[in-house]
Amino acid sequence: MADYKINADSFKLAHIEKEAQEHISTPSLTFTQDAFRRLKKNKVAMVSLWILCIMIFLSVISIWFSPHNPNTQHLNWNNLPPKLGNLNIPGFNGHGLVRGEYIDAYKASKVPDGTWFALGTDSLGRDLLSRILAGTRVSLFVAFMATLFDLTIGIIYGIVSGWNGGMIDNILQRIIEIISSVPNLVVVILMLLVFKPGLLSIIVAIAFTGWVTMARLIRAQTLQLRDQEFILAAKTLGESPIKIAWKHLIPNLSSTIIIQTMFTIPTAIFFEAFLSYIGIGIPAPKASLGTLLSDGQKNFRFLPYQMVYPAIVISVLMLAFNLLADGLRDAFDPRSAR
Repeated sequence: MADYKINADSFKLAHIEKEAQEHISTPSLTFTQDAFRRLKKNKVAMVSLWILCIMIFLSVISIWFSPHNPNTQHLNWNNLPPKLGNLNIPGFNGHGLVRGEYIDAYKASKVPDGTWFALGTDSLGRDLLSRILAGTRVSLFVAFMATLFDLTIGIIYGIVSGWNGGMIDNILQRIIEIISSVPNLVVVILMLLVFKPGLLSIIVAIAFTGWVTMARLIRAQTLQLRDQEFILAAKTLGESPIKIAWKHLIPNLSSTIIIQTMFTIPTAIFFEAFLSYIGIGIPAPKASLGTLLSDGQKNFRFLPYQMVYPAIVISVLMLAFNLLADGLRDAFDPRSAR
């Protein structure tokens, strides 16, 4: 190995242009762009996001393209097992257990050739897959509408309470405590006395108490932000409270709003399913995930598929929303990441 001689030139500083010293190699990102960059690295959250997009797309597109009419009854074709065309796949070949013997239920019910039901039919001969798609759409619609009220009322209420403070804050917080003390089920029953059972009564009942958590979170964050320098500077410049809230408070509250919204949606889905399951939710013949679970539970012992498939759908929805919410929380607040 050749000897390396050290001389005076070895200690000279390398000449670097001034522009190169000040050049920033990484791209400039806003807070939202940086948060979504971190979200993309969370594989579980991204998979959950894609699952939700697919389920929402399928439920919406089923308005125009559905395997069958979800409310059409074929009493002669009731309780048919799942079948996928002429494929002989166990569990999806149209064979069912009758009197201790597996038979072709489609031939026994004289179903025409070429007619099949991917997830079987219910006790009234309605296509279960079409009803699951329609029920998912109804449940998501209720959840998104309830979340819209949650955003509108909760954000405004929380900002007004935290911004003003003092007597106004005390009065508004006492109102929240009174509303929180009333059980949701009691509110639903009262709504059913005023409105007819259906989407409107469920949405109003969920919206009546669903915004409380959002309002409390927004109030707590507003109390911290209102004394920050940029807020005081906006006050000094003479900006109105509404303009300050729109330009400064809401952008800085965006992470809290997004995360809480993602936790609110599955809660609303589960609450709607619970109401429909106990019989005070969506009236027949409309389908929701709760009504499908209630109907399937009646025949679960002999026809488990009628309850298993709706249960899988609602479980996947709840799990995907919660995993995506966890991913968003870690993306918008890196300190919370485990």
